[in-house]
Amino acid sequence: MKALALVVACVATGVLLAGCSSASKPTNKDDAAFTYLFDRKSNWTENKVDTLPPLPQQTDLLAFDVSGNTPLTFAVDSKSLSVGDDGVVRFTVVAKSPSGASNVNYEGIRCDTYEWRQYAGLNADHDGWDTGVATPFARIENGTLNAYQASLYQDYFCTSKMPTGSAKQILENIRYRRTASSQIR
Repeated sequence: MKALALVVACVATGVLLAGCSSASKPTNKDDAAFTYLFDRKSNWTENKVDTLPPLPQQTDLLAFDVSGNTPLTFAVDSKSLSVGDDGVVRFTVVAKSPSGASNVNYEGIRCDTYEWRQYAGLNADHDGWDTGVATPFARIENGTLNAYQASLYQDYFCTSKMPTGSAKQILENIRYRRTASSQIR
C-alpha cells in the first residue's frame, strides 16, 4: 500500500512540474528591460505654486518642538498649511532666535521621498516674499541641530510616505501636540 502511495505521489509531482514548465526555451531577451523598483523613473509631477500665501501673523503661528539642543523656537503658520494632491505638504515656517531675529520661509515637504524645498523667503524689507531664494527638492537632514523639516515630517506631516491627513487634521495635531509617536498605542 505504501509503495502505491509513493508511486501516485511521484506521478502527481511529475504532472505538476510538467504543467509549470514553459513551452519555450529560456531566454535572456527580457533581462535588458528589467528595472529594479527603486530605479524606475517616477511619473510624479509637482503641482504648480503660482500664488504664495500672505505673510504670517503672530496670532496664526503654531509652535512645534524640534530639539532640546537648539535655542531657536519654531512655528508653522496655520493659514498657510496645505496638502497637495501631489503628496507635498506646503507651509510657512518661522524660526526665531532668543534675541528676536527670525527667518520666515514658505516651503514644501514631499512625503514619498523624504525631501523638502523652499519656494520663497521673507524679503529684505520684511514686507513680502522673495522667490529668488527658491530651491529644488533636497533630502531632509536628520542630524542637524535645527532639523525642523525632519521634525515636521516625522511628527506631524507624513506617515508611510503619505500625508497624515488633511491640512485641518495636521494643524489640530500640531495645536494639541499630537505627534506620530504619541498616537501609537
